[in-house]
Amino acid sequence: MAKTFAQNLAALRLVKIVLIFQIGVFALLVGINNLVDYNSNFSFVQHVLSMDTTFEGNALQGRAITSPLLHHIAYAAIITLELGTGVLCLLGCWQMLALRKAEFETFFGSLMLASYGLMLGLLLWFGGFMVVGAEWFLMWQSDTWNGQDAAFRFLVSIVTTLIFLHLPEPTPRVQQA
Repeated sequence: MAKTFAQNLAALRLVKIVLIFQIGVFALLVGINNLVDYNSNFSFVQHVLSMDTTFEGNALQGRAITSPLLHHIAYAAIITLELGTGVLCLLGCWQMLALRKAEFETFFGSLMLASYGLMLGLLLWFGGFMVVGAEWFLMWQSDTWNGQDAAFRFLVSIVTTLIFLHLPEPTPRVQQA
């Protein structure tokens, strides 16, 4: 059964909305889990920042942060970015859902809140975990406290969603007389 252009466009927009919803729920759950079970992942932050499980004799050990106060501040920043990602994506999802039948310019404008949420996710899982955690604090050297694989999975989901979200929408062909 052939669908009309409008039906296909509506389906495409629905896919975008669902993706943003899933990332929003995911990030919000991660943040809430870290609040409810604070100590489980706080240990992760402590060990990464302390660099106590990197290679022995590491020449970059001077980067280590051993202050418990700074560990708590870093963890609070992580949780804030997780919650911010979730909230902005869910608010963006709501906005996109409300404007899903609007003209392109209006619907495109509704993507921006979700895009800001995805940007926070990029800051956290790429900037925070891949750049700062994995490379600055050498998290990759730890067999026990290495979150690179998980961060990469989250990062790929966020980046592919961000790209898909901003792909140009198809336009109907104009029939020539």
